[in-house]
Amino acid sequence: MTIARLNRGGRRTSRRSPSFPVLLAFLGPALVLYAVIFLFPVGAAMTNGFFTWTGTARQEFAGFGNFLTLMGLEPYASQFFRAVGNNAVFFVGTMIVQNGVGLALAFLLNGRLRGKHFFQTIISVPYLMSALVIGYAWSMLLSPRFGAVNSLLGVFGIEPITWLGTPALVMPVLILINAWQWIGVTMLIFGAGLAAIPSEQIEAARVDGASSLRIAWSVQLPQLIPSVSIVTILTLIGCFNLFDLVFAIGGSTGGVGGAADVMGTLFYRLSFSNSPNAFGLSGAFSLIQLLLILVVTIGAQRMFRRLERRFL
Repeated sequence: MTIARLNRGGRRTSRRSPSFPVLLAFLGPALVLYAVIFLFPVGAAMTNGFFTWTGTARQEFAGFGNFLTLMGLEPYASQFFRAVGNNAVFFVGTMIVQNGVGLALAFLLNGRLRGKHFFQTIISVPYLMSALVIGYAWSMLLSPRFGAVNSLLGVFGIEPITWLGTPALVMPVLILINAWQWIGVTMLIFGAGLAAIPSEQIEAARVDGASSLRIAWSVQLPQLIPSVSIVTILTLIGCFNLFDLVFAIGGSTGGVGGAADVMGTLFYRLSFSNSPNAFGLSGAFSLIQLLLILVVTIGAQRMFRRLERRFL
């Protein structure tokens, strides 16, 4: 195949595109590595879910038996739906707290503000840290015996609070900690979207007498739909793959009474349980989790595409 183009002098030149063997030589190692690291484990997990196992020895074909066990037999069924529900609650809370505050910070730091880059850097630093490190650090900060948070509240006469020992508080605390870590990423994505809006549109709205709130609502927010789409999909995937933060703070059971038990911790328990069919159950669960994330992500993408066609 020949590709034509113009050189600097305006003359038309042509060159041949790389042949298939050349492309294969360059892409082959990466494709092999991708297949070994990603495709093979995913395929193996999908296959495991359709068989019964005795330890690591595969037995007879079970069809959808493992899937029906997870969603229809106790104690798996209650744990399964509780984990899915907690992931959904975590996603909604993260969208409200993390992305809402991130959007507000993006608007606040938009434009020529003194110290803008300093504040952006400080807010984004937690993102560079491991979620396990953050989880263990906050579990010590929230300790009812020696935690800095309760010590600070004690100055104002507030009794120590068992933040991670009260089932009603575990999920809100996790949402706030996760938001503290990732809010900088959300702020930067929204900030990039705001910076891409032509200044002429904002100036024209000001000339027409629009207030700053009106400009933000009618001019800036509609053009942030692509950024909102990216943030929402990244948040959705991250929330439904949540594991390390919950494991660091609440262990493999998700805290007291399983208040923060999510799909990641349930998959961990299924994989390392004493059940002889652990491979089959964990393989079926991983496939359910993959399909759930895929379906919800595709639905969110289609919704935002309709919004973009309507407003942009």
